[in-house]
Amino acid sequence: MLRTWTPADREPFAAMNADAEVMEHFPSTLSRRESDELVDMIMGGFERNGFGLWALELGRDGRFIGFTGLSVPSFEAPFTPAVEVGWRLARWAWGHGYATEAASAALDFGFSQAGLEEVVSFTSVENVRSQAVMKRLGLTHDPADDFEHPRIPPGHRLRLHVLYRISRQQWAARPTEAGEAGG
Repeated sequence: MLRTWTPADREPFAAMNADAEVMEHFPSTLSRRESDELVDMIMGGFERNGFGLWALELGRDGRFIGFTGLSVPSFEAPFTPAVEVGWRLARWAWGHGYATEAASAALDFGFSQAGLEEVVSFTSVENVRSQAVMKRLGLTHDPADDFEHPRIPPGHRLRLHVLYRISRQQWAARPTEAGEAGG
């Protein structure tokens, strides 16, 4: 379930951001202060854009598992300005389809309610798990769009990023589980 953030989310979010495996495809783990600042930034995104990175919880027990949603990248790149669909889940929540399901709901919101024409997603070349989610969502990759992330130092193993895209029309035309066009 995608929902607004609560004060109770800060502690499990900080634990998640301190997990080296969860943060493997980021330059470093986050301290509690840095994690709390990220929550503040995320909440500000909703005020600025009318959408953002929602807290994600399991519907069956309400347990916080991470975030999924839409954000506006705050750096300059050949594809910006843009809206990104992204996710970060606790390690124990990997491999259950939660990221794909939640990102699908975020894309539905982006195209149907926020009126977006295109959404992108990006990650380091090494992050094959997130790239698999992007493919399952129907996003497409053109190697000509790959870029060096401006916030990662030259020579760093994570600097090269892949970019995936999906348009409103592609989202509406994608096959659904029932084999019919979506949207």
